[in-house]
Amino acid sequence: MPFVAINPATEQVISEIPNHTPEEVDQILETASRAFQSWKKISFAERGRVMKSAADLLDSEIPVVAELMTSEMGKTFAAAKGEAMKCVMTMRYFAEHAESLLREESLPTNGSRSGVRFDPIGVIFSVMPWNFPLWQVVRQAVPTLMAGNVVVFKHASNLPGCASYLEDLFVRAGFTPGVLSTTFVGHDAVSDIIGDPRVVAVSLTGSDRAGRSVGELAGKHLKKCVLELGGSDPFIVANSADMERTVPMAVTARIQNNGQACIASKRFIVVRERADEFLELYAAAMGAVRMGDPMDPATELGPLVSRAQRDELAAQVSTSLDKGATALAGGSVPDRTGFYYPATVLTNVPRDSRAGCEELFGPVAVVLVADDLADAIRVANDTPWGLGGAVWATDKNEIDEAIAGLDVGTVFANAIVASMNELPFGGTKQSGFGRELSAFGAREFTNQKSFFVA
Repeated sequence: MPFVAINPATEQVISEIPNHTPEEVDQILETASRAFQSWKKISFAERGRVMKSAADLLDSEIPVVAELMTSEMGKTFAAAKGEAMKCVMTMRYFAEHAESLLREESLPTNGSRSGVRFDPIGVIFSVMPWNFPLWQVVRQAVPTLMAGNVVVFKHASNLPGCASYLEDLFVRAGFTPGVLSTTFVGHDAVSDIIGDPRVVAVSLTGSDRAGRSVGELAGKHLKKCVLELGGSDPFIVANSADMERTVPMAVTARIQNNGQACIASKRFIVVRERADEFLELYAAAMGAVRMGDPMDPATELGPLVSRAQRDELAAQVSTSLDKGATALAGGSVPDRTGFYYPATVLTNVPRDSRAGCEELFGPVAVVLVADDLADAIRVANDTPWGLGGAVWATDKNEIDEAIAGLDVGTVFANAIVASMNELPFGGTKQSGFGRELSAFGAREFTNQKSFFVA
């Protein structure tokens, strides 16, 4: 199957790229392997120079690449520009800080000199999803490249333009061909690439189902892997929450990226004392979300990425309504061209319904009521996932209780969960393992080599 881009707003095919042949994949891996031999010897200063060049080039092309992202994936043009700018900032951050994050560390022993080095390990195969066409690749690849590794990535099959743009961007910026390259292959080719001896490690961002498959393959070949998987992130509204601030952010938390983000809040858990107030305000705010053409500056919610994604979400909602859930806003597919689904609020959701036990990858919020903060934390943790979580409170004790109690990789208080260059990003439980960004992420694909001099 070729890589085909279909505009989610118009349902029109906009581009198509044929898959690489096995011979072409072999050449890509060979080029990457050879590129590593020189790239690993290049100084941090020189790596940083070309990374800054890539950042400057992307910065100058933000409107163009943002329109490309919007046309292939459906995110709003404003969100696409924001994503591109975040990529620019991350490139500049690691260009400047990678040397200090990966600097050799001295550790005291009875020797004259001892410590640990963080040496690059080789060709990293990176399997990336469609929901953040540039950011997912940049978030994984930039720290990995700055550590001295090279990256071969497989993008989602609906993003041929974005995949081509990324490889071309790095070549135009001065990177040696093969330091960052893309493979246009289907899922059936992933196994052979992971098993190839030139590939030393694997990174995947995607569903927990994909994570199990890639993790199994990596384990079979004894290769390191980092998995950033799905989530059903809680958004806890505590007793001391400032509703004037909390409700608008609850809307943004659910509809960001048209609701298609692993770290988007999906379960809104409100303490009973504030539940009626929150539900009334939240349902009204979600019902007022402007859905439409993602290129229109007034649009807040664009289409989902595909018909299959929209139909899956609609089925999750409709079957849950049949089981007794209530829709306070949205809840049905609009009669219009494009893969649209409205901002939706569900309450009284049965635990055994699809909305009660599955990840909802679209602008659908499930609101749950808890007795108190301790009960809200219990409900938040009652899920197989553990990517991120947020608590909204003005009381420091409530904030600290939530930070300590939530079984997730990242907790934000009075802010929407996001990935930041300075902080490690990743999950626990079925949301995966390993970290991206920060020193922790930069060191994931390194040989943490101990040394001792008597």
